[in-house]
Amino acid sequence: MTIHRRSFLKAAAGCPALLCLAPHAPSVLVRTALASVDRPSDRSTVLVVVQLTGGNDGLNTVVPVSDDHYGRNRRTLRLTARDVLRIDGDLGFHPALSGMARLFHEGQLSVVQGVGYQANNRDHDGAMRDWYTARPGDATCDTGWLGRAIDTVDDSQRVTNPGVFVAPIPKPLAMTARRTVVPHIRSLNQWPLASAELPAASDEAPSNDESPLLQHLRRTAVAAYASRRQIDQALRSTGDRRLYPNSPLATQLKVVADLVRADFGIRIYFTELGGGGIGGFDNHANQRDNHAALLGQLSEAVTAFIDDLNEVGMADRVALMTFSEFGRTLQENGRRGTDHGNAAPIFLAGGRLHGGLHGPHPDLTDLEGDSPRPHTDFRQVYATVLDRWLGFDSPPILDDHFPTLDLFA
Repeated sequence: MTIHRRSFLKAAAGCPALLCLAPHAPSVLVRTALASVDRPSDRSTVLVVVQLTGGNDGLNTVVPVSDDHYGRNRRTLRLTARDVLRIDGDLGFHPALSGMARLFHEGQLSVVQGVGYQANNRDHDGAMRDWYTARPGDATCDTGWLGRAIDTVDDSQRVTNPGVFVAPIPKPLAMTARRTVVPHIRSLNQWPLASAELPAASDEAPSNDESPLLQHLRRTAVAAYASRRQIDQALRSTGDRRLYPNSPLATQLKVVADLVRADFGIRIYFTELGGGGIGGFDNHANQRDNHAALLGQLSEAVTAFIDDLNEVGMADRVALMTFSEFGRTLQENGRRGTDHGNAAPIFLAGGRLHGGLHGPHPDLTDLEGDSPRPHTDFRQVYATVLDRWLGFDSPPILDDHFPTLDLFA
């Protein structure tokens, strides 16, 4: 929301309490707020979730080049040992993932293999709802797992909203909370009151006999000005903004990096690659070039994001996690594409990971229909980032206890 001077005064004419804010907010109260507001701890951790919309083909992302079952079932889509970026003797990254391969070898990227869940119906809307709510099969759940996590943040710790959605698509159910409004922005200019123009500053002190409503409105205005000051300071700090390529995901992750550097205390960010809806990763036909282009955008954007945070010394506070609603079938179809499957890898990137492979690659002789069977429930990954990274209590959020994984240093 952007509020200009004329709009503010027009609204204030009908609300004397708002008009009373004008003399104080830009001056005395902002300085007071910046001096006295509880700042986030230097060790506060941040989670960035990147949705890969459409069902990413995990078998051509982390490629089992030595597995004959892979080669025999992918006549046109097969990647060979000469094509991939080698992980070990059996596996390699898709060649478009060169930046993420570098992070992997530097210990700043983890690959959790074989992730999914039993009874995935392989329908886009149904599967995505399951991942959003973390309650598979529950069509009545109206909150998301991240929204419920945001709701658990104690009011006394809220310097600003604990979660933000940064993307051009509609806000996903994953970020729907019960008692918290999660902002949806595409750029820093859309940050609440970021461009506010209020009347001239004054050093007049606020009255001690203000009503509770006026005090609340005054605090809101002060928080907005303090937030804008923090954004301006972050944008003036060091960091090579040329790192980011010209792609939608890179633009979104640059906004996230700016907000992380502004240090508002935001704990959870959500963004997206694939375009929403069915999504660009739904490659039923002519998969090779489209999949390579999307993976290239993912790798370049994630690498720029982590390199940026490393440059300003903040990568050890951030963990980025990808997910997709399902993987793809082992056998390619007759249109040089693949169909809806189940198991797929999840990537995590950041400065405090136990980097490397986690869990075995799916057994291509143990199929669920025509798709690799998952061996790691996706809610184990959720529980791990909630409990061991964010420091939240995962069972109330996930409605059950799930064993955590050894992902974080």
